[in-house]
Amino acid sequence: MEASQETVGIDQMDLSLLDPVLKANSGHKGRTIAILQEAQEIYGYLPLEVLEKISEATQEPLAKLYGVATFYTQFRMKPVGKHLIMLCQGTACHVMGADRVQQAIEDELQIENGETTKDGVFTLMTVACLGCCSLAPVMMVDGETYASLTPDSVRKILRKMRKEADA
Repeated sequence: MEASQETVGIDQMDLSLLDPVLKANSGHKGRTIAILQEAQEIYGYLPLEVLEKISEATQEPLAKLYGVATFYTQFRMKPVGKHLIMLCQGTACHVMGADRVQQAIEDELQIENGETTKDGVFTLMTVACLGCCSLAPVMMVDGETYASLTPDSVRKILRKMRKEADA
């Protein structure tokens, strides 16, 4: 799943884009997660209208689909920004100052964990571990890893990304 793909707005949402996914998975039990993953690939997140269409097509209760989508951290119920920042809060990163890095990100972007900037450029999400413990503290943005972060270095990275987004 690419976090950098454009998010489709509800006002322009074409639910027929789900038809091939639903057809390919028709009659196959236990495909809920795969269907939700493919739907999120299409729309960038899982809006209620998409869950309703999946529920209708699969005969799965909407409450079950919602439960699955909100249980697994891979699924998003709200659109994400052009750049998804995943900040590690694992033990090594925490010990090495991830809380100070998070505060710098939140201050710089004027958002908190789980939020998206008003202009839709950045979304911040903390994660349990990125598997880069020897490089702590670490964040991943659009698949690129940034290591040994400090509050100052993360501000520079974000300002550079902001400048590129504005260009």
